[in-house]
Amino acid sequence: MADLIHELIAAQANGTGDRPALLYKDDVLTYSALWETLQRVASGLMAAGIAAGERVAIYLPKQLETVAAIFGTSSAGASFVPVNPLLKPPQVRYILQHSQARILFTSLQRLPALADELAHCQDLHTVVVIDDLVEERAAALIARLPGKTLIDWRHFLREPSRPPHRRIDNDMAAILYTSGSTGSPKGVVLSHRNMVAGARSVAQYLENTPADRILAVLPLSFDAGLSQLTTAFSAGASVALMDYLLPKDVLRAVVRYRITGLGAVPPLWNQLVQHPWPAETADCLRYVTNTGGAMPVATTRALRERLPNARIYLMYGLTEAFRSTYLSPDEVDHRPQSIGKAIPNAEILVVNDAGQLCGPNEPGELVHRGALVALGYWNDPEKTAERFRPCPGQDDNLPIPEMAVWSGDQVVRDEEGYLYFVSRKDDMIKTSGYRVSPTEIEEIAYGSGLVTGAVAFGVPHADLGQAIVLIVTPGGDTEHAVLHTRLLDYCKRELPAFMQPARIVILDTLPHNHNGKIDRRTLTTTYARILEGDPG
Repeated sequence: MADLIHELIAAQANGTGDRPALLYKDDVLTYSALWETLQRVASGLMAAGIAAGERVAIYLPKQLETVAAIFGTSSAGASFVPVNPLLKPPQVRYILQHSQARILFTSLQRLPALADELAHCQDLHTVVVIDDLVEERAAALIARLPGKTLIDWRHFLREPSRPPHRRIDNDMAAILYTSGSTGSPKGVVLSHRNMVAGARSVAQYLENTPADRILAVLPLSFDAGLSQLTTAFSAGASVALMDYLLPKDVLRAVVRYRITGLGAVPPLWNQLVQHPWPAETADCLRYVTNTGGAMPVATTRALRERLPNARIYLMYGLTEAFRSTYLSPDEVDHRPQSIGKAIPNAEILVVNDAGQLCGPNEPGELVHRGALVALGYWNDPEKTAERFRPCPGQDDNLPIPEMAVWSGDQVVRDEEGYLYFVSRKDDMIKTSGYRVSPTEIEEIAYGSGLVTGAVAFGVPHADLGQAIVLIVTPGGDTEHAVLHTRLLDYCKRELPAFMQPARIVILDTLPHNHNGKIDRRTLTTTYARILEGDPG
């Protein structure tokens, strides 16, 4: 039985290793071939001097090398840090510096824009590009990376076999970065135990088997996207990798690869149900899943019409515990607004402000206990202490209290034990399946040098879940129309697409509360319907 995350692949390779593990465009990689590649990646990392637990960052789109780098890092006994490929170079730099990454996997296409930022990453000593390096280009890039080693994929995989570092299931396996409510992203530390237990739990209630083919459309830096890989590998299923451009590309891939399992976030589902579905999708899809926000009931019903024989799983999770709840497909028609009950091998509590368990229909904070609770936030004891706290209801005689993760989400539990999401306790923006910190947007606005005040928040949006509104006060005498254009252009350059403001509002002054702080609540209330054309 696998205890470490890469051992899920080894177990399949040692069984019937000729089964396909990964499908990418026209390529098929079997479990045996994938395991062999992981060992070569591990040897390359050992040759590069990676120490046990040190961080290896992967900044690549979804492709075979990305998966090999992630699980090869684990196989070496190091810790992987998948970086969202949509992030801009300064945001990548922050993650590399904060995680103290020692080695980076990226591509020749991405490296030139990234090189100047990497020069500031003092802990980073090696950059591996997944392409072949020609001598002239290599020399130009090396000149921009003083003190760092640059190697291409082909040479990296040629290192002789070396024994990896020994690790156990409670050791750190990965750091996943998720935006925090006070600005910079937080690095959630996940152990091998967290990830293996999560994979087995999800595979259990999805009833995955080696016959399944799962389409991976979510980013691998997103906990739900990474979970699709680990869940599939735990069951010996196949995963088709794709970075889609248009929703219709997803439907075509379902038909092309004969996909049986498809998971997505509500904004994508909202778009997919607006398209005509090929008849073949209903023939092959066994189940679909939702994560990253509440699924609109109308979208769930539209999916039911298109896929009458498929099982629909509505799920809730947080990076700090991977998955927490799911609604059984048998209950979707009866209670489509519910996030269900706890997944296998987890317990979900609803706790009030006094730290007591809530009764039926009493709102409280969702608290998750069990094997999936992460190890905390990397290099951030203060935020760790806020979110990871002793589990309520324990026996006072326990010498070492069990830690649980406090989600920050308000929920209620009905008389039958089903949970319903109420609201977030903080100001996080949930857009396109991502959690976006308002402060990150505001810092970009301030960084433009064009504004003296900035407030970002989310407003309801039918397709995105929430859309981002940015309210600013101008710096200097710039005309509002000119400021709007210049600030919008600046945001487009500095922010990934999912963090772009849907509307920029320019005010002469911002409201403040009695403490002298910007009154976010007043602004949010005033502009809640701005995208409907009604700022009141």
